[in-house]
Amino acid sequence: MNAPVNLDALEVGYDVPALPGMDEAEIQTPCLVLDLDALERNIRKMGDYAREHGMRHRVHGKMHKSVDVAKLQMDLGGACGICCQKVSEAEVFARGGIKDVLVSNQVRDPQKIDRLARMPNLGARTICCVDDVANVADLSAGAQKHGTEIECLVEIDCGAGRCGVTTTEAVVEIAKAIDAAPGLKFGGIQAYQGAMQHMDKYEDRKAKIDIAVAMVADAVDGLKAEGLECDIVGGGGTGSYYFESASGVYNELQCGSYAFMDADYGRILDENGNRIDRGEWENAFFLLTQVMSHAKEEKAICDAGLKAQSVDSGLPVIFGRDDVEYVKCSDEHGVIADPKGVLKVGEKLRLVPGHCDPTANVHDWYVGVRGGKVETIWPVSARGKAY
Repeated sequence: MNAPVNLDALEVGYDVPALPGMDEAEIQTPCLVLDLDALERNIRKMGDYAREHGMRHRVHGKMHKSVDVAKLQMDLGGACGICCQKVSEAEVFARGGIKDVLVSNQVRDPQKIDRLARMPNLGARTICCVDDVANVADLSAGAQKHGTEIECLVEIDCGAGRCGVTTTEAVVEIAKAIDAAPGLKFGGIQAYQGAMQHMDKYEDRKAKIDIAVAMVADAVDGLKAEGLECDIVGGGGTGSYYFESASGVYNELQCGSYAFMDADYGRILDENGNRIDRGEWENAFFLLTQVMSHAKEEKAICDAGLKAQSVDSGLPVIFGRDDVEYVKCSDEHGVIADPKGVLKVGEKLRLVPGHCDPTANVHDWYVGVRGGKVETIWPVSARGKAY
């Protein structure tokens, strides 16, 4: 288990950006701020949706990398467990008390397989993905060595073009090998269509997921013909969960970014042509920054640059403002266009990062705020757990 954080031993501005009880205005920048009210509304909303549509929701931990956020998603949203991408990341959640953990990825390295095979001893149901029959024997050997059980999902490449097999025959071959292997349990299918999540138009996303659903349905039928039932048919993200829920094939969602929202996801459109951050989901995740210089009349310089965020999906958006714009960044500085000179040195701004996942991974702490006060701080528990 992870040791509890001793807040009394932490110094603001060195160890942490804030402590509970402080005014929001006192938070040190740049840092990650969570609007707890918005976060909780997002989590409850997705939980209600999943229940109403007869779906389980396995939340994606690679987004926030936080045991505390994961527990909130279970407590408030009824999540059945968590998925993540790396064995070390999965271990963090298992050690933190999460009891149902899927590594939604392949595990091939012998040392990683050994660590995966030990995870059930932490009290966690342990699941991974397989897309090569040669992987089955190695996973089986690891499970037998430690006297544990690893559940395995056969991964289908349903359009992302990364991992996964593309034919029902390959799915059945791997599933039968898993079913016959000591120490392993065939759990079902992993079929996440990641390539279409950020397509702006609802119709374009639907066209892609229709292809995925057809592939998955065919695979499920092929497995049933061999006497193999799928406990999990998993997939679905923030840009597509309604399609998988209506498919009649999927039974488990794997949404992550809905809880925080970022600028890139916010730009995609729902079926009515509205941005999903304008009603479907709320921005709950911010990079708090401070103006540190205004020596140039037409632009302000803030303290959130490349080292405080990821810009792979575009620059951040300044929340709640249309009179100023974040236009450029270097290692330690952000440039804000301020044509009317409205910003002042010391003024704090909330940035909505372009991509929440890798932005979270460069910070140690979340600062949870409510009503202008710091209510809690949570460690980014799995930060740097990339192996």
